[in-house]
This record gives sequence, structure tokens and C-alpha cells, in this order.
Amino acid sequence: MNLTEGPFPYPSPGAAESDLPSLQVAASVGRGPREGGQDQQGARGEPRPADESRSTSLPPDHTQAILETTKEVGAVLKASGLPFALVGGVAAYAHGIPVRLQHDTDFAVRREDAELATRALRERGMRIVDPPEDWLVKARSGGEEIDLIFALAGRPVTTELLARAQTLPVDSVHMPVLAPSDLMTSRLLALSEHHCDFGTLLPMARGLRERIDWARVREETGGAPMAMAFLYLLELLDVLPHGGASASPHGPTT
Repeated sequence: MNLTEGPFPYPSPGAAESDLPSLQVAASVGRGPREGGQDQQGARGEPRPADESRSTSLPPDHTQAILETTKEVGAVLKASGLPFALVGGVAAYAHGIPVRLQHDTDFAVRREDAELATRALRERGMRIVDPPEDWLVKARSGGEEIDLIFALAGRPVTTELLARAQTLPVDSVHMPVLAPSDLMTSRLLALSEHHCDFGTLLPMARGLRERIDWARVREETGGAPMAMAFLYLLELLDVLPHGGASASPHGPTT
């Protein structure tokens, strides 16, 4: 009899006592896993890796999916002839900063070009979503979100801003990417008391410090407390030189 199927063999009244262990083993082979036991052991009774049970709680990495969507949108906008620039986390990635992409892909366009850009994406089969915010349009493609942004941290996207963008490869597609100084300025001005994550900005500041015009960043973010605090932190970490006008959030040192 196949011990993994059918009724379990139980000892008959006349079974020898020495036969009981083998019968108990047979019964255990036929019995399914204990309730909840599959979480602790694999199909062959081997312990699962310690981190396997926690894997579902970790944030998924959408890096490649977001890059594919970025390339698709970039190709559409390039074909439209409209000025634009890649911004946000994917822009930092294009500049060589190791970031984990998890949310969406962002593109800066002028407000007057928003309708034409939206039409180009819709004709490509992307779903357009009208958000309550009046400074962007949202779209979706392949399960990933796309933001067409008309204002970065409250400042309108201008022709001059887009003209400073640098053409860089995003995987296999070249497209305009917001210049390092403008990228840092927009990220700093977006900080607030409700959203102040320096952890994502530090790698970008370190990786791009030789390509950022820090004097212009200080000038354009002057008066923004979170931006000033971050620049002061960069001094304490020796990312930026100490001292100098507006180098400290408390003003020039004496």
C-alpha cells in the first residue's frame, strides 16, 4: 500500500509491540503538515531561510519596471518635439546615483505644453488621470505611475530650466535630464515639516557635489529652513567646506 495515500495503517489487536514504531512512522508519512507548520519548514521539512518569511513585508523594488516606463514616456515626448526634462528619483539615477526606484517616474513640462504632452501619451495608449492638484497630470502605463509636472516645489517649469537639462542615457534611451544644481534645488525646496527625509538626499549630494553649483543652490533656497539645515549638515559631514556666507543656518560665523 502507498503510505502517502488512503487509510493510515493502525495496529491490529494482535500486533506485536515491536511493530508499533514502524506503524507510527507510516502514519506520520501519510499525515499532512501540521497547521502553521508550512511557515516554519519547507516541503521537505527543511527550515526556511530566516528572511524568507519577512520578504513580503519589504517594499518591492520597481526599478526596472519604472525604467521601462521612463524610456517609453521619454520616447513619446521626444517624438512630440515638446521641451521636457526627467526629474525626481529617476533623474538622480540617470546622473549615476544608486537609488531604489519604488514610486513613479516624473517629467517636467511647461504648463502651456501640458495638453499636447497629455494627448501624446493618450495616443500611445497610456491612461490619463486628473488629480486634484493643479500643478501636474498623472498617467499610468504597465502598472507604473507617471507624473507630468508643471511646477517644481511651487516654482513653475520654465523654458530656461528645461534648456539647462543635460541629455543622458536612461538604460538605452537618451533624454533630457534636469541639471544637477536644479535637481538639488528642487529637492531641497520640496522639504517641509511634514516631509523631511535627508536620507535620500545625502547620496545625491555626495555623488553630485562636484557637479552642483552650491552657491546658486544656497541663493535659490535661502530662507527655506529645511534646505538651510541640510546644507549645514553637509558641512558637518565634510561634504561641503565649512564657513562662508550663509554656510550655517544661523548666518555668517564671527
